[in-house]
Amino acid sequence: MKGVLILAHGSREKQTEETFNTVVDLVRDRVEEVVETAYMEFSEKNIAYGLNALVSQGVTEIKVVPYFLFKGVHLRKDIPEEIAEFLEGKSGIVVTIAEPLGSDPRLAEILAERIKG
Repeated sequence: MKGVLILAHGSREKQTEETFNTVVDLVRDRVEEVVETAYMEFSEKNIAYGLNALVSQGVTEIKVVPYFLFKGVHLRKDIPEEIAEFLEGKSGIVVTIAEPLGSDPRLAEILAERIKG
C-alpha cells in the first residue's frame, strides 16, 4: 500500500499546525494514498512518528513530501539521515523524498493574487 508523509518545519506557534492541517486535509481530498503529517522541530510528531503511523496502517511505499520552499540543510542532510535511521532493521519498507515546493508557477500565482487583493 502507498502512503504519503507531508513534512513541515514546525513552529513554536501552535496555530501554524492548524494552517498546515487545513492544507493537508485539502490534499487528502485530492489523493488516494494514506496521508500522515510530521514536523522537523517543535512537535512530538517527528519523522519517525509519521513514518510509524503509516507503517502501522499497512503502508510499505512511502513518499515524504516536504512542505518546504527550498532545498536547504534539512532536505539535503537531516531528513535523509532521519529516514535512514528509521529504516534500520526494517525490511520491505521503501521511502522516497519528493522535491520541495520550489519555484512552481502556481506559487507565483498565489503571490500575484495577494498583491492584487
